[in-house]
Amino acid sequence: MLKFFTFFACLAFIACNGPAYKNPHIVIETGLGDIEVELFPDQAPKTVAAFLSYVDSGFYNKASFYRVLKTEELPSATNTGIIQGGMWQTNPAKKITIPGITHETTKQSGLTHESGTISLARLAPGTGNTEFFICIGDQSPLDAGRRGTEDGQGYAAFGRVFNGMDIVRKIQAKKSHGDKFDEKIEITKITRL
Repeated sequence: MLKFFTFFACLAFIACNGPAYKNPHIVIETGLGDIEVELFPDQAPKTVAAFLSYVDSGFYNKASFYRVLKTEELPSATNTGIIQGGMWQTNPAKKITIPGITHETTKQSGLTHESGTISLARLAPGTGNTEFFICIGDQSPLDAGRRGTEDGQGYAAFGRVFNGMDIVRKIQAKKSHGDKFDEKIEITKITRL
């Protein structure tokens, strides 16, 4: 009887603590809905460690999505592009004090910029820190050795949307001019699952 009780107590404990994933998962909370992302520390250890340290430090509380790329003016179910977010517009003074992360290319990680990939925004290699983007559709030209960056190093992919691509597309569909949203989309917070 004691074994029976212990077994069910363990099941209840697991159920109350949510799913157990092999890789860390985070949730990006927005007013338009939540985006759950799986991170890949085995493939991009430095990028994932830095990103999780920013999440744990609360850097993304009241952050925003502020940049968008669309293949056409009116988004559709087949539209491709990216949405970019972070703390650049909401806490620029803090952002500039955060050092860059060593650039982990897709050649090193084995990841690619397919639909749902989350990647580190940057200028030169090693300058990326808190800003990230999510791919919509095939964005493999952003991989290392492709034409998406002048230096050929591509961007540092480090995870993929697990749930919520419909929210990513809803954000992408918001009004924009050029590569900027007319109104930034607030990220309430980003937390670990």
